[in-house]
Order: sequence, then structure tokens, then C-alpha cells
Amino acid sequence: MTRVAAVMVAVFLGAGAVVVAQDPPAPIAPVAPLPPPFSEWLTAFRAEAAQRGIRPEVLERAFDGVEPVEQILDRDRSQAEFTLNLESYLKRRLTRAIVRTGQQMYSQHRSLLAKIGEKYGVSPRVVVAVWGLESNFGRFAGVRPTIPTLATLAYDPRRGSMFRNELFSALEIVNRGDIELERLKGSWAGALGQPQFMPSSYLQYAEDFDGDGRRDIWASEPDVFASVANFLKQHGWTKGESWGREVTLTGKARTAVDRLPVRSEGCRAERAMTDPLPLKTWRQMGVKTAGGALVPGTAREASLLRAGTRNFLLYSNYGAILSYNCAHTYALSVALLSDQLH
Repeated sequence: MTRVAAVMVAVFLGAGAVVVAQDPPAPIAPVAPLPPPFSEWLTAFRAEAAQRGIRPEVLERAFDGVEPVEQILDRDRSQAEFTLNLESYLKRRLTRAIVRTGQQMYSQHRSLLAKIGEKYGVSPRVVVAVWGLESNFGRFAGVRPTIPTLATLAYDPRRGSMFRNELFSALEIVNRGDIELERLKGSWAGALGQPQFMPSSYLQYAEDFDGDGRRDIWASEPDVFASVANFLKQHGWTKGESWGREVTLTGKARTAVDRLPVRSEGCRAERAMTDPLPLKTWRQMGVKTAGGALVPGTAREASLLRAGTRNFLLYSNYGAILSYNCAHTYALSVALLSDQLH
């Protein structure tokens, strides 16, 4: 209520009227400080990189002529995993050609995949599905020079802190001699090689499975498969367990599920899932398999996800897939593709 309006109400109600207090003005949101010019930002970044042990010659070559790339920011704001619904995403990613190629690749590398599955305890079918969706089965690992890409995203205030750390990691990869600067190329987001690892993930999870002394996720299929498997293992994959299953909800189940809260913690995709409950509890609610039978009455825990018109019970291994890319469109594409490989 404005001051003038308050006075008018007081006059209308008479001298003894109680006037409602004026609403306090809405607080003014703080204005985010403008970033410094890119050249100043880069100078400060290079100084910190040098303090972290990156050699001067690496810094000089890595940042020679580097400027922000506007197309990178456009891509960052229009990721398909967050702009398409599940059915549209699956229609785009799980085509007949993709499934057919996935089966061919699984058969072609069966012996190698079996060895990797034995060592890491991760389903070879899931490894192939990740490989297929990340790089079209090794056909495309990204062509953008990584340093300018990450410098652009690190300078951008939206997720600058995260990409700043990735830029330090990318420099460390070159500094250690893992790959030549000219070969350090990847996606618009700075993801590297056939597994599309962010640089920090490369440093933590990349594996040298072929034993040549290099963790070559760009050209060595043994290293690629082992690195994907190691990533999933380190993010909680349990040997011998599946990712989950598609289910149907009876009217009784739908009513029961509507009353269940979703998770309050985790990434955005995890917060769309219910808390885990034993399968026997889901069975009692009336949740059925895709084939129409009630789900098993066991103590194994699963979370329910309702994705458009489809419903899924998801086990802990599904969380390992979400660690790769926290979007249900992506994780379900991996899971459903893996189920079609034999």
C-alpha cells in the first residue's frame, strides 16, 4: 500500500480508524558484478595455473590467441538432455541403426569386453551402450580444441567455477604428457575422447588397459572400455545386478505412488525419483512388470520414476549411470540400449 493510499483510507474511515501499515519496499536484488575483460581474466588464470605447476611453455602454447567462442555458450544453454522429453529423446537416440550397430560392436568386441567385465564387475552391455551414446561407437569423439572451449565456459559466470577447475585439469593432462596439445580435442563442453570424459574425470578414472603406458581414450578401444567400466565401478556399480526395469502402474499403485515424496537430495534427476523402497512394498502397492505380472516380492530396494507415460523401478546401479550424465533421458537411453544387446 502506498503512502497516499494509506492516507486516503484513514480519511475515509475517520479519525479513529486504524491504518494498515505501508508494505515495505521489495528488496532490490544485488546486481552481479561484471566480469573483467577476458584478457585480464586470462592473465590471472595463467598466473594461478603457473602456481599449480603448469610449465610456462605449456601455458604459452595453450593460450596463444585464445578468445571466447560464442557458439560454445549457445550450445551450453540448449542441451538436448534437458530440452526434450523422454519419448522424443529416445526416438532420436535409440534408432534401429543405433541398436543394430550396438549389437555388431558388442559381438565384435565380446572377448575384450568379457575381460573388462571380469576385472571391473561392470556389465559389458552397459559399457557398449555408454560408448555408443557418447561417441557413436567411437566414430565421433569431438573436434573442438579443448582449451579454447573450456576457457570460454570458465570465463562465463553461469558455471564458471566448475569449468575453471576443468580447465586446470585439461592443462594438467598436457603438462603430464598424456596427450599432445594438438590432439586435445573434444565436445563443445570440453568432454574428451570416446568416453567423453571431462578432464577431471580423465585424471581420476581413465585406464591403460592395453598396457602401452598411456591412457589413450581417443584411439585405444581397450583403454576406452576399461575407462568407462572403471568410472561406473567407482560410482557404485554392483557386480551382477541390473539397472532396473520398466513397470506399469495399476490404479491402486498410481494412487499410492501419488502420495509418495520424491528425494530431497542429489542431482536434479535424482530429485525426480522416490526414495528407495523394497520390491515387496512396490508389489503390495500393485506395481507390475512390463509383462503384466506383479514385481518380485523381495527385499531389493528400488526407486520409482514416472517419465511421461512410462514408469521405471530403478536400482542402485542406475545411480552409477546418472553419475555419467545426470539426466533421465540420457541414463534411460543407456539402460534401454544395453537391454537390447545380446
